[in-house]
Amino acid sequence: MSSRTDRRDGAAGGAVPAGRPAPRARLAPTASAARAVALGAALLVGVNLRPAITSVSALLDQATSEFGLGGVGRSLLATLPVIAFGVTAMLGPLLARRIGTSRAILAAMAVLAAGLVLRVLSGWMLLPGTFLAGAAIMVAATLLPPYLKALGASGLWVGLSSMSFGIGAALGASLAVPLDEALGLRPALAAWAALATLAALAMLAAGRSGVATAPTRAPIALPAGSRSTVALMTTVFSLQALLYFAVTTWLPLILSSHGESRAAAGSLLGWFSLIGLLPTLLAPMIARRRRILTWFGPGLGIVMAAGFAWLALDGGHDPVVVSVLGVAQNAGFGLAMGLLVSLSADEASAGILSAIAQGVGYAVAGGGSLLLGIVHDANGSWTASLLIMAFCALLLAVSVTLVIRRRPVSLVRG
Repeated sequence: MSSRTDRRDGAAGGAVPAGRPAPRARLAPTASAARAVALGAALLVGVNLRPAITSVSALLDQATSEFGLGGVGRSLLATLPVIAFGVTAMLGPLLARRIGTSRAILAAMAVLAAGLVLRVLSGWMLLPGTFLAGAAIMVAATLLPPYLKALGASGLWVGLSSMSFGIGAALGASLAVPLDEALGLRPALAAWAALATLAALAMLAAGRSGVATAPTRAPIALPAGSRSTVALMTTVFSLQALLYFAVTTWLPLILSSHGESRAAAGSLLGWFSLIGLLPTLLAPMIARRRRILTWFGPGLGIVMAAGFAWLALDGGHDPVVVSVLGVAQNAGFGLAMGLLVSLSADEASAGILSAIAQGVGYAVAGGGSLLLGIVHDANGSWTASLLIMAFCALLLAVSVTLVIRRRPVSLVRG
């Protein structure tokens, strides 16, 4: 009897068995439903982190005409959200330290809804509203890894969260043109505020369910042994983000230069995200299997390089190339998100690593995407820009090869 009792006591409130996430062991019997609500809210937040970008990409020519933008203005509108990501990288962790991770994500969704509406109310609000939306997206994107870490999310849930980003991207790209034709440009761009409001309500419900994460005052530290891991992870995230957002920003125009219609180009951008949903789901789980990861991770960069080179040479078969890039690039994003979680020793470290890697990464992505657009405007062809992207994909393969050999790091003191 005593041995049975000891086993029951240990399972209920004693030491957590090795390999099992601590937060799950601390959940009360009634907390499973609350945890499901919290994880579901994370998925809804993820769906909101791409439509503000892909919907504009699919309607870039119409927005340029509607708001009277020049060539530089058009490039800035397309890349400003990603530039905002880099500028506001540390805002998420700072908010989380003051009000808690879940409340900070809730605030981000509310600000995102406001920014999406403000940017279409008046021409002078277009860029400020777009920047505000980008900042809100960055806060939520930075805090999702520590939020999932605090909930003890498995590789499957991290994969589902990453996949939700792709669902949002696909929705933004595929529905942009139909919404424009049905409602007009400005209502079509503002309509995504409703989805952000829904995510805010979901986070509010998650907070009231009792699993909201509390603020932490743990001091940040970057021990010498962790710096190379942080630098490598930042490089990986920077390269995959640059390539991903370069495609989601410029793919419709690249395809139009190949003779595709506006509707076909928008549909292919949506397909780029849609076909990547399953790879995005699987990649974070693969990130925890070192034997598979040793060839899978670098292989993604090599496949991307081949796809960009094919587009640069205008070899035809655009749907096939877009499909290949959709699988590889979305898997690359899922892999990066999985590595942010698996290379962090605890929740606070996940937030810090996420902020550094995503902050620098999105700054590189925004600036790089803008530069690729300027290169195109300078020579009237996408060839040079695509060849640069192919080279970056090869660098990504090398960086992933190095980072997957690293162990989890702690970035806080005591």
